[in-house]
Amino acid sequence: MSRITSIHCPKILVSPLDTSIATFSNFGFSAGTLVNSGCSFFGGTLQLGVARAAVNIGPPIAIPGVALPFSLWVDGISVFVGVTHFIGARFSFGFVQNNGFHQTNGCKQANGPVVTNGFIVDNAIQVANGFTRMNSNYSSPVGFGAIFTGRALRNKGFDIPHPTKKGKRVRHICVEGPESAVYIRGRLTGSNIIELPDYWDGLVDLDTVTVSLTQIGYTQDLIVEGIKWGKQVHIKSGNGITIDCYYSIWANRIGPKLHVQYDGESPADYPGDQSDHSIAGYDYDIRGGES
Repeated sequence: MSRITSIHCPKILVSPLDTSIATFSNFGFSAGTLVNSGCSFFGGTLQLGVARAAVNIGPPIAIPGVALPFSLWVDGISVFVGVTHFIGARFSFGFVQNNGFHQTNGCKQANGPVVTNGFIVDNAIQVANGFTRMNSNYSSPVGFGAIFTGRALRNKGFDIPHPTKKGKRVRHICVEGPESAVYIRGRLTGSNIIELPDYWDGLVDLDTVTVSLTQIGYTQDLIVEGIKWGKQVHIKSGNGITIDCYYSIWANRIGPKLHVQYDGESPADYPGDQSDHSIAGYDYDIRGGES
């Protein structure tokens, strides 16, 4: 085997066939052209120890005093035509755009914002540990019916560990009603004034306030004397004795009119403002359920 420390020539052809001429460009006749229609090997030992492509690139052989951590570095625009396989970890730093079909068979982790302005088909379990926003249609075999038909589970609840008994849990179901209601409750003793929360000013419609009173111990002939300045509920005892009662005060939040019944095939047909609404089985919780 002969050794040549350097060679200067306009073109190197390592092949019985000069494929550069078939490109219909000046590469077939220009200086600085390398042609190899067979197999090329760059770097050190290939993974698995076998050749698998026309161009095989392995890790660089160690050079004293020189740090070369990568097998391939490309500056500028790269174009891949056909099927591209990524085996192992893939890191993308910056903007990534996919125009066409994109399939992932395995775990995919995104540590930053992901914006999708196209159609997504998900045939696997998806776990999101952060904020997800989609400005397009979304189809999934687990929740397709729930999204497009508006079906939702009958009970909206929460499930927490039992506060005192180890190994047990507590599940409660949310109250439902044809309004966006808020409430406060408590006990009134030795006074005739219930102070409303200051944040109710501008939050609730004061014309929708209702007050329920439960007398404690004895008959007090209690009535609601009035709501003063939207900040206080004044109670009066008809027989003039000391007031001792439980109270529950409800009011409807200020907001768009709620259409309880409407014509449509899905929540997308709702005739009113949806900006304040989040619908189970449509905006979240896409498991199949009862209508």
